[in-house]
Amino acid sequence: MLPHRPKSTTVNDTMARLSAARYGKDNVRVYKVHKDEKTGQQSVTEMTVCCLLEGQIETSYTEADNSVVVATDSIKNTIYIKAKEHPVNPPELYASILGQHFLDKYAHITAAHIDVTVHRWTRIVIDGQPHPHSFLRDGQETRNVEATVTRDGIAIKSGIVGLQVLKSTGSAFHGFVRDEFTTLKETWDRILSTDVDAGWTWKKFANLAAVQEGVERFDAAWEAARNITLKTFAEDESASVQNTMYKMCEQILDAVPEADKTNYSLPNKHYFEVDLGWHKGLQNTGKDAEVFAPQSGPNGLIKCEVSRS
Repeated sequence: MLPHRPKSTTVNDTMARLSAARYGKDNVRVYKVHKDEKTGQQSVTEMTVCCLLEGQIETSYTEADNSVVVATDSIKNTIYIKAKEHPVNPPELYASILGQHFLDKYAHITAAHIDVTVHRWTRIVIDGQPHPHSFLRDGQETRNVEATVTRDGIAIKSGIVGLQVLKSTGSAFHGFVRDEFTTLKETWDRILSTDVDAGWTWKKFANLAAVQEGVERFDAAWEAARNITLKTFAEDESASVQNTMYKMCEQILDAVPEADKTNYSLPNKHYFEVDLGWHKGLQNTGKDAEVFAPQSGPNGLIKCEVSRS
């Protein structure tokens, strides 16, 4: 008689086991309007939401047991219902409320991963007055939140993604390694342009009540991080992208005492001088450069994470 073997999957005679799994609904687009009946003014929020669940769901993978599956369509419906029942601003609060729901509702779910991307709608100003219900999208920048809700607490990371900035001077890059692979010339004056991705990770919250208490911290932190990014980018006589982004990180940690760490990812978007000397001796290089060719790629990519010591 053959010895008993545990139920498992074999791949090339190697025992296989499910080591990690999560599932849910992605790219759920949500728009919510708040109507102030007293003033007649309306405000709007548009989000893209992703919700992924973890827990005792392994048999849905290994044994085709769907009894442990909360349907992704139900997850989508819940995203809309919770947006109706609760505030969606700040997004850190909405993400925490949504994630907590799945742990409270389903005993076998142990973690809910909620990503919220908030898209810009800026109120239109007409004849110097803000219009009560008309808005414009003034850029592709988004406000982003990643929240992981577990039975041990709530971990939140906030961020700014896709903030496009450029300055036409005030940036240099010299003193770097020169060897047989180097063709790049040193420069003491160059164009600096990037798409800012910045994030700050909050100290872990014990529960939803801790997130709700002092909830104004989230908007204040976002405004501070955005202002620090813009002010430092504009005013810093940049010796390198690396040094400028480090200065930004230091300031965010000072401005947001409840943040444990902060990070930036900055592509260095190149603008090359166009040599027009071939046309009647037209000077357009060095101190005479006025016309440049923006490059789509390749580009530098510089990242850092700065934590409290």
